[in-house]
Parts: sequence; C-alpha cells; structure tokens
Amino acid sequence: MTTGSARAAGPADIDRIVEILTVAFFDDPLWGPAFPDAERRAEQAAGLWRFYVTCVQRYPWTFLTAGGEATSVWIPPGGVELTGAEEHELERLLLATTGRETTDGILGIMAQFDAARPREPHFYLGLIGTHDAHRGQGHGMRLLAENLAAVDTRGAAAYLESSNPVNDIRYERLGFTPYGKITTATGHVMTTMWRPPRS
Repeated sequence: MTTGSARAAGPADIDRIVEILTVAFFDDPLWGPAFPDAERRAEQAAGLWRFYVTCVQRYPWTFLTAGGEATSVWIPPGGVELTGAEEHELERLLLATTGRETTDGILGIMAQFDAARPREPHFYLGLIGTHDAHRGQGHGMRLLAENLAAVDTRGAAAYLESSNPVNDIRYERLGFTPYGKITTATGHVMTTMWRPPRS
C-alpha cells in the first residue's frame, strides 16, 4: 500500500530500515541503556531490529518515506509481533550477541509492552524512527500522519508507547492522548498513548 509520500516496505528494504532504526534509537532513553555496551550497541541493536522487522513482514504495514529518511512498523488488529517460536529464536539471538543480563532486560521490556497493550482492537505502532541525517525535518511525523490516515479509512484505533517524552506532544498533535505509564526495571518511565477510531 502506498499513501502520499510513503510506501509499503518489503524485504529489499530491510537493510535501510535496520540502518534507520539503529541510528534513531542509539541514544534513545529506553533503547540506548537496554544495550549498555556502547561500543557494541549498534551491532547488537541492529540484530534485534533486523530480527523484528523481518518477522513482521508477514503484515503489509511497514513503511518507508520516499527518500528513505524515516520508517514505521505497525501491527494490525489481531496481529502479533512475534510468534512463540520467534520469541524463543529472539532469546537465542540475544544471548549469543549480548549475554544473559542484557537479554533478560530486553525481553522484560517487551513483556511489559505486551502486558500494557489495550485489549480493544487497534493498530499498534511498534516502531517509528528517522535517520539522524534527516532528523528535525518532519519526516517521521509526516509519515505517521499518512499512516494514521490509512488507519482512519479502516475505522480503527491506534496505540503506541512513547519511549522519549520529547515526542509526546508530537503524538498528541496527531490525536493521541496519554493512556498509561510503563516503568522499566531501570526506572525509565514511558507514556502509552491511544488514538480512538475516527469516522
């Protein structure tokens, strides 16, 4: 599906998506500390993003801006991020690349996300990021607005976790309102946000 300046991303786009996510979340308040070895963070995080993005290719809801500046990854209503088998495979991947403590921390974050998600049907924004080379130019929010327009044509709600509080007001401008809070084992507090269906 293509909406405005964004297009649906496929397997050939995974390398670019992983590059965007790796740099976008390198210093993120949540995902930066999740990979405490700063010298290996990019390599380790890229492994996680590649695994995740590859798995969710089963849904046609991963997007890139036309110039490859920003990406978004959605899970549609009734969908799952990872199957049980994929969760086990992810644990093996993380153990091999990061060790037990970091693996448990990441899996713990993901479990908290899953537990906090509303049970009402919704589109779930798993990830959105802009490459550092294009940050501050509005690519990410324009992409999100286009995605939400597509969600609205389906009469569906949308949900996300905001890992960086500086983004909360940007999400609110697009119709999201605070839904709850998630406090990780490191003490980082995230805001979950909900956008009701629009006719």
